[in-house]
Amino acid sequence: MALLLFFRDAFRELFRGSLLYWAWIVFLWAIIALGGWSYIGQLNNGLVVTNMSNQVSWGFYISNFTFLVGVAAAAVMLVIPAYIFDRKDIRDVVLLGDTMAVTAVMMAMLFVIVDIGRPDRIWHMIPLIGRFNFPVSLLAWDVIVLSGYLLLNLGISFYLLFSHYQGREVKLKTYLPFIMLAIFWAISIHTVTAFLYSANTGRPFWHNALLAPRFIASAFCSGPALAIIILQLVRKLVGYPVRQSAIDTLRVTMTVALQITLFFVIADLFTDFYFEGAHSASSRYLFFGLHGAAKLTPWIWSALALLVIAVTILMIRTLRRNPVLFNIACVMTVIGVWIEKGMGLVIPGYIPTPLGEIFEYLPNATEVRISLAILAIGLLTFTLLAKVGMAIERGQVRLRDDIEEELAGLTNEEESESLKTPT
Repeated sequence: MALLLFFRDAFRELFRGSLLYWAWIVFLWAIIALGGWSYIGQLNNGLVVTNMSNQVSWGFYISNFTFLVGVAAAAVMLVIPAYIFDRKDIRDVVLLGDTMAVTAVMMAMLFVIVDIGRPDRIWHMIPLIGRFNFPVSLLAWDVIVLSGYLLLNLGISFYLLFSHYQGREVKLKTYLPFIMLAIFWAISIHTVTAFLYSANTGRPFWHNALLAPRFIASAFCSGPALAIIILQLVRKLVGYPVRQSAIDTLRVTMTVALQITLFFVIADLFTDFYFEGAHSASSRYLFFGLHGAAKLTPWIWSALALLVIAVTILMIRTLRRNPVLFNIACVMTVIGVWIEKGMGLVIPGYIPTPLGEIFEYLPNATEVRISLAILAIGLLTFTLLAKVGMAIERGQVRLRDDIEEELAGLTNEEESESLKTPT
């Protein structure tokens, strides 16, 4: 009974909001509708409506997938200080981090689905129904870690919210094992994604032992940067109590991770260009162009410029204490990592082909519209989940005392009736 009331009150909370809230919801649905119409055209005509080809078969969709997996993994940067170091200031907002992780994993999965020419055949990857090919296939590992991480974050968040809805004190020992598992699982989702690329030995650009560490480092700077932006928006627009100490902790994490990320980029550049050989062709194309083809060169240099400016702001005390410059640095970090880990990583792996051919790629309008629709779905999901979560955490949505007493009375009556029943 309490569970049904929980879902009923949560559903009702979704329909309470200001004019700004409803304008935001309508705006997201408009983007979803536009992208949905484009996706119907892609389903009817096939992936030929995109700029992908046999030579470049992973494009804008998989680039976004790679970035979002990192965002999902970075939610652990709120979980670790909240539960391992018992930081009350961060525990107050850790549910927003879990919500960010849930929506990021969901969007990552949607990007994989739209990248499949026949999404109806995805049942082939369902264990016990299709041919899962576990543990041989790294793609099977990726399905397991992403699905498992999604279920872990949903389960932990639901337990906390349902307990607070009933006014009950949560028992840390009940869910701490799942917290610990989620911490290690977060590292695994991006590690397995990196291994998915590194396993392609025919693509020397990805066949790199530093790829997994680079993925983790970039995730731990872009994820906290995005979390900082979200927490500040929630504090300003909703009035939810977000302590500055929580944002400062994320800032330190982002700064260190960004420094490590740039160091890894420099190490890769030295390896590729100090003794330049055939294995450096993709890097040559990306950074300087190859045989007149240089569509991605402005992208990667823009990304590096953004990251360098961002880390400079974060490292200089007087600059990072300026709220405007600090937020600019966060936005630059998110955009820079999105380019570096997306377009700067996925596409160059295919250029040139193993036969030495050069087929350049940039996303077309169809891919952009569908991608924006998926991002809008994620933002809509985050908005709705966060609205319910914050209402419960602030005590605005609670199981009423009279209903709670009635449920307790029903339970006592059932117990007394069972005692009266003859055996």
